Amino acid sequence: MKLLIKNIKGIVGAREEKPGLLSGAAMKEMPMLENAWLAVEDGIIVDFGLMENWGGITDWRDLEVTDADGKYLFPGWCDSHTHLVYAGNREGEFVDRIKGLTYAEIAENGGGILNSAMKLASASEDELFEAAMKRADRVIRMGTTAIEIKSGYGLTVAAELKMLRVIKRLKEALPIPVKSTFLGAHAFPKEYKENPDGYIDLIINEMLPQIAEEKLADYVDAFLEDGYFSIPQVTRILEAAAAYGLKGKVHVNQFTANGGVKACVDLGCVSVDHLEELTDADVQALKGGSTIPVALPSCSLFLTIPYTPARMIIDAGLPLALATDFNPGSTPSGNMNLVVALACFKMKMLPEEAFNAATINGAAAMELEEEIGSITPGMRANFFLTEAINSPYFIPYSFGDTLVDEVYVDGKKYEGLTL
Repeated sequence: MKLLIKNIKGIVGAREEKPGLLSGAAMKEMPMLENAWLAVEDGIIVDFGLMENWGGITDWRDLEVTDADGKYLFPGWCDSHTHLVYAGNREGEFVDRIKGLTYAEIAENGGGILNSAMKLASASEDELFEAAMKRADRVIRMGTTAIEIKSGYGLTVAAELKMLRVIKRLKEALPIPVKSTFLGAHAFPKEYKENPDGYIDLIINEMLPQIAEEKLADYVDAFLEDGYFSIPQVTRILEAAAAYGLKGKVHVNQFTANGGVKACVDLGCVSVDHLEELTDADVQALKGGSTIPVALPSCSLFLTIPYTPARMIIDAGLPLALATDFNPGSTPSGNMNLVVALACFKMKMLPEEAFNAATINGAAAMELEEEIGSITPGMRANFFLTEAINSPYFIPYSFGDTLVDEVYVDGKKYEGLTL
């Protein structure tokens, strides 16, 4: 199949070579080709150029042509941190927070992660799959063309495996790339409150071997935070996971900075996610490794907690990725357009930095930067066309709107899922 999109007002992120992970000042570089065309063949970007130059189009047979007059073409959003599979919702806790209860107080009252675990335990695999497919359809329509999905609302062997099997089904059913992350260390079940090491043993000795045998996960995660999982506990889990070839993608520094960033860097984690609290020592640790910082600004919005200090990270010459943290408790939204907008007006990121953080750097946080995240010949044709707008900056400027008009996955216009 061949596709030509002509009269594109501007191709955002048009690069002749694959950029790879972008760091520091390079994050400000977002090349744009105005009044352009893009050619796709068999799901791969093969060429682009100015409308005044049609040199890349040599064979017009079996060619589908789309006129993008007035529209911008963006690489699809790459959402590297979600909890898309869950049962029910937690809007009651939303009201509790308005009344003044903290995240910790809600958890102490039986809310939070344990609330989601209770709801998930009674849901069937089919029910979880159908609900997740509907959520996935919504986020794809909003421009997301690659996604990571975590377990973590099971907290028992059977329920964690159930979640991961649902994610495996999503990988097979969705047209976009999906990465799966095992997050058994999300919270301690009530029965292990007085025996935390017993739960770590359960993760290592029972969950991980079955997950590895069924090839259910690409990564392993943990909630490294005061009151949840400690550095020694997370280290035990990540070292055990490494024996199965599973790398870490860890929740860290959401509420406290306790040395967890350095521990994750030393353990070779692919990413450290949240980082709402960050110290100079954390930045130095990140500069000494290859671990990618990932910010989740819509979580900060919903919980009214600090935002990840993007300028501190980028100005230190480090990379930064953006993701949604889509989940029922702290971020019930998978809208990457909102994430980009929040990054601009709450984290002081330039639009170009935010676009790169939500595309190529998000892809790198899933180890997909060779396939997606940039409009480059040889990369998968995962992108979206905006509505007719004045400039790319209108995406974060008009933060209440989702201005995605058409989404393409592997060069095919996305028409929705069969649910």
